[in-house]
Amino acid sequence: MQTNSTHPLNDKSALYHKSIVYSIVGIMLIPILATLVYSLSSTWGATILPDGFTLDWYIQLVTDPRFIAAFGRSLVVCVAALALSVALILPTIFVVFYYFPKLDKLMNVLILLPFAVPPVVSSVGLLQLYADSSIPIVGTPWILIGTYFTIALPFMYRAIANSFDAINLNDLMDAAHLLGASTTQAFFYIIIPNLKKGLLASLFLSFSFLLGEFVFANMLVGTRFETLQIYLYNMRQTSGHFTSALVMTYFSFIFLLTWLASRLSRSNNEAKS
Repeated sequence: MQTNSTHPLNDKSALYHKSIVYSIVGIMLIPILATLVYSLSSTWGATILPDGFTLDWYIQLVTDPRFIAAFGRSLVVCVAALALSVALILPTIFVVFYYFPKLDKLMNVLILLPFAVPPVVSSVGLLQLYADSSIPIVGTPWILIGTYFTIALPFMYRAIANSFDAINLNDLMDAAHLLGASTTQAFFYIIIPNLKKGLLASLFLSFSFLLGEFVFANMLVGTRFETLQIYLYNMRQTSGHFTSALVMTYFSFIFLLTWLASRLSRSNNEAKS
């Protein structure tokens, strides 16, 4: 005797949950779609639909030297901060997991300390600390790189630590030592390649987060080193169509980075399984 595994109540429940999820997603997409339409409209006043569509606002944006410079500064600061994070956090996690595994719990607590202090408080503290310093870094990209480095640490540490948990570190190191490789050689030629996808996923996620950071950039450097978020803030008084095009360009870039990180993380999980 065969029984039908699909119960009508289960179908109704699944349909109900899907409708709730789709409704929430639809509501969240409304302001994004409205911003997109506004950025493509020539004029949009009291009418329901725009009077016409144009790409002039996007052309004006990508041909603005100030936007190109601000975007380039953001890329430089974010890449430098992430490079510093990888150079310091990757060997640190290796030492913790291979030599001192009991310190992992302590590291999980310490790594969250940057989130314990609000950005405004941290910015004021940094300004007071380095205002009278012999090293003039206030108002320069160096203080922003150092600050972004601390912000990226929790994302980088947690993602890379999860990758270390999945690769059987001790077994790989023992096998490398049996084959005559030193600890340094095993780290660079065996461990790092096994962490590649998890490392890239953490880099993309951290980069997308840092690119949208505003409080530290505004308080520590401001217009003296105009990043993308400072540029967006300074251009808020211009045409709404132009700022909408800027927001959509920024959103599309962040969406692409998040999608790439999700794909890399998914492929990494599939490889583990």
